[in-house]
Amino acid sequence: MVKMGKTVRNDLHGLEISQKELQKLTNLPVKDELVMIINPLKQIGKTIIYKIKGSEGATVIFLSFSIAVLTYLLLDILMKLFANWITIPSWMLLIILCFFGGIITQASLYYWWQKRLKILKENISHSLQILLTDVDRYNSVIKAIDINDQIEDAGNPEVNIKERSKVIAALRLTRDDLVRALKTERILRENKNFILSNTELFANNLATLTAMQVTEQATEHGRLLNEALQIALDVQHEMKSLQSQSRDWGLGTGD
Repeated sequence: MVKMGKTVRNDLHGLEISQKELQKLTNLPVKDELVMIINPLKQIGKTIIYKIKGSEGATVIFLSFSIAVLTYLLLDILMKLFANWITIPSWMLLIILCFFGGIITQASLYYWWQKRLKILKENISHSLQILLTDVDRYNSVIKAIDINDQIEDAGNPEVNIKERSKVIAALRLTRDDLVRALKTERILRENKNFILSNTELFANNLATLTAMQVTEQATEHGRLLNEALQIALDVQHEMKSLQSQSRDWGLGTGD
């Protein structure tokens, strides 16, 4: 998933289809990435350093030192009570435990990630692969607008997107179609013998989106509208394919 800027304009909020929403819509671990324990540790370290440099520096140093000392003392007490046969110093044992604990944790995360990838590989359909590509394209358009906004906010008013409201409206329509298609794909994938009775599930906003497309393809807003239209066309094609697929399955069950 693309990362948005820190100060996203209000009309872009809620437009991006996040990884969490995508996994909820598909009920599959799509876009899943291997969690590296070093990354959250780095983030914690950066946060501590940032706070040390700020007004909370003394408090952060005191708390960090206290936690380290208490951990060491607790381990030392446990060694004397239950493992007095261990001859290495407590501080060295603490380092060894942290090292092997990190290896075991990372190995567990890797195993869990591979297991989720296997589930995805076994269940992903051709239609879903196409729809996921369209989601990436859709999110990229939003990211491009966000970057353009940042350039404009930096003091370049000439790059502002003309008829921005039309572009945002087109993206909202495209988002609705993508979400609808992903929901439909999931229903068909999980219920291969189920005949769709909710016709509104196949209703799309392509006609409205086409009517909104401007003729000036060279303009920025025209380009963005055209991109949204192309994504919508792809989604419509997959929706027709899914609808045809559901009818085929329905005919098969009636034999």
